[in-house]
Amino acid sequence: MKKIICAFLFVSSIVANAQELKIYQIYNKKEKKVEFHKMINELSNYDIVLFGEYHNNAVNHWLQLQVTKALYEKKNGNLTLGAEMFERHQQTDLNNYLLGKTTDKEFQAATKLWQNYATDYKSLVDLAKDKKIEFVATNVTRKFASYVAKNGLSSLDTISKEDKKLIAKLPLEIDYDAPGYPEMIKMMGDHAGIKAKQFVAAQALKDATMSETILEYYKSNNLFIHYNGDYHSKSYGGIYWFLKKSNPNLKIAVIEILEGTDEKLSIEKPKEEKFSTTEFIIVFPKDAPKTF
Repeated sequence: MKKIICAFLFVSSIVANAQELKIYQIYNKKEKKVEFHKMINELSNYDIVLFGEYHNNAVNHWLQLQVTKALYEKKNGNLTLGAEMFERHQQTDLNNYLLGKTTDKEFQAATKLWQNYATDYKSLVDLAKDKKIEFVATNVTRKFASYVAKNGLSSLDTISKEDKKLIAKLPLEIDYDAPGYPEMIKMMGDHAGIKAKQFVAAQALKDATMSETILEYYKSNNLFIHYNGDYHSKSYGGIYWFLKKSNPNLKIAVIEILEGTDEKLSIEKPKEEKFSTTEFIIVFPKDAPKTF
């Protein structure tokens, strides 16, 4: 009998410890822990939500889907979705799939999608297809960002009028001191010089194009959720900066992402970076499953 009791206590201990494990922890702007439903209630009051991500974090992508489903219900279907992972020139292909004009196989074969589309973004696109939610391809066509990274903003002066429809309107004003950009220059090293500024200019072109596209499709009383790499909106930089520059009255929430190393998923602020606490910070385990 004593052995049975000991075994029971041992198993109970394992179950208790397992129940304490978390796959994510949400914090608000005051860095206080909040529950999922509380975040959903607050996000439903915004015009635009910029949902940051680590592109290969499987739990991050799963939570994006859950948040989108919850906000769809909360907003009675009044949602518009958009993503960095789709470029402006892909909008027709995306629309054809959403409208059932092409199959999933045809869509994936005809459109140059990210390598982790099937595992990480297809579920969001299929949700939009099923619920008839508009899904916007917001990003700049990749080759134009590459032009800028290699040759500077002036290289865009040579592209055709038709191609200019795929990028943010020129001339493009860049504040190299806006959140995120100084850190990018620093990462390039002290001797990067002009190349570092060109790299930031390419990032800014993406940010500005995504911002401009969001504003084009944004509708009053209709929540726009945008999925993007965390660096495109963290600390109120990137897309957020361009959105606010264009329309200061917009109510925009930023969800910032971190990976924690302790079991409590505490906020561990990046060293040597300016860190502004946004509306919500979601911390995932550092060893969360990766899709690539």
